[in-house]
Amino acid sequence: MAFNQVDIHFLIAAICIITSALVFYTIGVWGERLQKKLKAWHVGFFIAGLFADTIGTSLMEHIAELTHLHDNLHTITGLIAIFLMFIHVIWAIWTYFKGSRKAKEHFNRFSIVVWCIWLIPYFIGVYLGMSLHR
Repeated sequence: MAFNQVDIHFLIAAICIITSALVFYTIGVWGERLQKKLKAWHVGFFIAGLFADTIGTSLMEHIAELTHLHDNLHTITGLIAIFLMFIHVIWAIWTYFKGSRKAKEHFNRFSIVVWCIWLIPYFIGVYLGMSLHR
């Protein structure tokens, strides 16, 4: 199905916002991993990544409704990723304010798992977007 001008603008906005979620989340996760301790700015990047992903996903859902291009695997993995990001953010906030020093040092294990799972719907979306233009 061909995209009209409105669809293209939604698509560009969604791609930019989803990609900013990737950047925010990657900076938070790998910054935490390299510094070997959960810090406030990591939590801030996790929150920014969650908000950007949620907004970008909402835009993508709107595009799917406009164009009737739904992919169940992408939808399910995307919802799982947002849910895990939400749990991750809540746990990060709790760990930062209430967690022990040891908890703050080992939090990055969960962060990397969530980040890896988040990459699955991201790359499914990239693949689906690229396959539309063959």
